[in-house]
Amino acid sequence: MMRHLRGGPGVGADLAVLSCSFLLLSILSHGADMPLGSSLSPAANSASWSSPNSTFSLSFKPSPTSPSLFVAAVTYTGGVPVWSAGAGAAVDSRGSLRLSSSGDLQLLKGSGAVLWSSGTAGRGVAAAALQDSGNLVLKNSRGRILWQSFDHPTDTVVMSQSFTSGMNLTSGPYVFAVDRSGTLTLNWASAGASPVTYFNKGYNYTFTAKKTLTLTMQTNGIVSLNDGSLVNPVLVAYSSNYGESDDMLRFMRLDSDGNFRAYSSARGSGTATEQWSAVADQCQVFGYCGNMGVCSYNRTSPVCGCPSRNFELVDASNPRSGCKRKTELQDCPGNSTMLQVDNTQLLTYPPQIAIEQFYVGITACRLNCLVATSCVGATALSDGSGLCWLKVSNFISAYQSPSLPSTSFVKVCFPGEPNPPGSATNPSSPGTSSLHG
Repeated sequence: MMRHLRGGPGVGADLAVLSCSFLLLSILSHGADMPLGSSLSPAANSASWSSPNSTFSLSFKPSPTSPSLFVAAVTYTGGVPVWSAGAGAAVDSRGSLRLSSSGDLQLLKGSGAVLWSSGTAGRGVAAAALQDSGNLVLKNSRGRILWQSFDHPTDTVVMSQSFTSGMNLTSGPYVFAVDRSGTLTLNWASAGASPVTYFNKGYNYTFTAKKTLTLTMQTNGIVSLNDGSLVNPVLVAYSSNYGESDDMLRFMRLDSDGNFRAYSSARGSGTATEQWSAVADQCQVFGYCGNMGVCSYNRTSPVCGCPSRNFELVDASNPRSGCKRKTELQDCPGNSTMLQVDNTQLLTYPPQIAIEQFYVGITACRLNCLVATSCVGATALSDGSGLCWLKVSNFISAYQSPSLPSTSFVKVCFPGEPNPPGSATNPSSPGTSSLHG
């Protein structure tokens, strides 16, 4: 190779090609437009696409759930992700992100199959660019933006981005949205189960219903709502570090645990600090501990366990995977029974309340579930309301706390086997619960 470079008529051409290739790689990694045909791969030596001041970059990162797979993500300096192609869709090491000759931004599997695309083929896209705001844009030859990632958020909204009514943030089974009346909602929607709204809070009922509402993370740390006609936006929340002006990124994110939070990240730190959360009590997030899982607290941290020793974790290495009966009800060798679980609620949110809420005493609450074939559990609130929740859902989410007056009952094969007292206080057993009957 060295002999060829020192002599022969092809030396100049070869050096020119090498120089152009090096120049193109340098340009692509330092904020220039990415022309048609540009691509990224998970390979270690693959260039990233960066914003002009290198505040944001687009590259492949290991998937947080499957380290052998890779996600094409826009990240803030230091590595905090703010957007991903295909809402976090992962590819193997032979996959790629490509701006095709037709102007379509495509996430490709190693086989070449298209896993996700921007849907912009044939619309005149001439180049892609990553802006200093973190917005990935596709534009035509005159610079007009034809598609932008800010219009297609995944789970995060940064401080220069507008999240409008009609958009969704998604993270696993969880969805965050804002409606035109100024109501913020968090929903759980798992395959095969009815959706549940576990957070539903309105912030202003004077918004003009016909106008688009915008949720914004302000640079000073305020989360606000506006419909374009208000002199002053409606305040949703103040970040804990409100008013601080350090070199940082502020953003809102729907996390994988189903909570919606405000964060800040110091430039280059690679970490984000929580500044506000929509749901103050994590155990009230529906489905946090999976089906038939019980959420409680070990000091200040939520832990997941099972209602009793009649159950076992679906995945012992992941307490949030939920629980399953060791013996299914249809396979009971004898009769089923109602196991009492103290200081516990089987969470019931809209629209379940409409069909699962009754006014009966604690004894009737238990017996009505026992004799009803479709009922798998019940909660007597015991808070003076007289309410009983009879759970006929195929997904049960529970919350246990000494502060809850509620008594719950779970249908199991006889005999019921309560958990040992105080088991959740053992830090070596994060998948257990202190429930006992």
